[in-house]
Amino acid sequence: MSLAVSIPVQSTASCLDIPTVVGADLRVPLVNGRQIGYANLDHAASAPCLGAVKDAVDELLPWYASVHRGAGFASQVCTRIYEQARQVVGEFVGADKGDAVVFTRNTTDSLNLLATALPKGTSVIVFGSEHHAALLPWRGAEVHRLPVPASIQEAKAELTAALQSCPEGPRLVVLCGASNVTGEVWPVAEFAAIARRHGARTVLDAAQLAPHRPVDLHGLGVDYVALSAHKLYAPLGCGALIGRADWLRAAAPYLRGGGATKQVSSYGHELSVSWSAGPERHEAGTPNLVGAHALAVACRTLAANWDSVIEHEQRLLARLQAGLAGLPGVKQLSFFGADHDKVGVVSLVAPGHDIGLLAAALSAEYGIGVRDGKFCAHVAVSDLVSRAGGCGPALRASLGLGTTAEHIDRFVDALGDLLTHGPTWTYQLVDGRWQPTTDHRAVPSFLR
Repeated sequence: MSLAVSIPVQSTASCLDIPTVVGADLRVPLVNGRQIGYANLDHAASAPCLGAVKDAVDELLPWYASVHRGAGFASQVCTRIYEQARQVVGEFVGADKGDAVVFTRNTTDSLNLLATALPKGTSVIVFGSEHHAALLPWRGAEVHRLPVPASIQEAKAELTAALQSCPEGPRLVVLCGASNVTGEVWPVAEFAAIARRHGARTVLDAAQLAPHRPVDLHGLGVDYVALSAHKLYAPLGCGALIGRADWLRAAAPYLRGGGATKQVSSYGHELSVSWSAGPERHEAGTPNLVGAHALAVACRTLAANWDSVIEHEQRLLARLQAGLAGLPGVKQLSFFGADHDKVGVVSLVAPGHDIGLLAAALSAEYGIGVRDGKFCAHVAVSDLVSRAGGCGPALRASLGLGTTAEHIDRFVDALGDLLTHGPTWTYQLVDGRWQPTTDHRAVPSFLR
């Protein structure tokens, strides 16, 4: 019986065509009673779903059944879909046949899984500029936290010195693909080469890089890659850890339960458990079939369209940076300088202005969604804001496939108006967040 399952790919006909996203025509209410097309400049938090992903999920749902061990035809189809998704996600990052692809909930979950799989006595080296997902999971290891770097040269020197001072034994270097604060792309291959020279393994946090640029695990010389579906234009709740299988195979199961075992036997009051050796060792419980399939479709769609994706984003990023450069008092945050390669993420401060109020007004008065705060990278943001002569949070605008030139222009114009004239509406602090004092914006009917 053939159970071949095709994962759809949305291909581009030219460099001007880009994959479509769900919600591109979304309209949101303003506090003045009008409606306007939503300018989603918060892709770095969660990107909208691709149209190809929605279509694939709709196609799958009538077949929806539990995977593995099911005798029913629908269950066999879903098992094939799930395992094919594992193969596609591995191919997306250049994994070899012997590499493990473990489905998780997100990048944070992936890195916590790896943290539990570290051999005893592992030294972990991580820069203070990392997202909390990469900065915090390494409990039980000897952690060497390096300063937030001011240059690539400084970062290389710090990494080399830390590796030289590490005790003998296993070592893991945690690397960032692209900063979720500044969008700056790290020269991962160069850092991975330094790690290899000192006998260390590397894990790449690709949450922000993978939606914008191709990632090649072996081409970059890293040992593990962690990523999230919700950054990659697929629904929330699925991620993956991809890389060398030996540490994962030797580690205790991340979760314990059905699916992670080969055999469980009872001897009196004792249980004898034989755990699976493959990726399912760390995937106990019924897996997120829909999430894995959606992630795989997103991976294939992006892989078929990299030229148009990158051209679209870089064109809009240049437009955004040029517009912000013309606003008085606005300072864009950067680790490595204005000319450093980056993806479509820009964070800024405007000394003398309340960042939270600016974000609230951009939403309520202009229909623009941005992010304000420290973006789960508190150490990095505090350092960068201090360098820019400010204190407190930053404002982040992040673009992607759902962004248009009109969104960029509206944001720049709106921010200029707010910085010059202030909000036209009145706002109040509620539980630490600015909200319109009078807000009659109606929520969608399904929430009423």
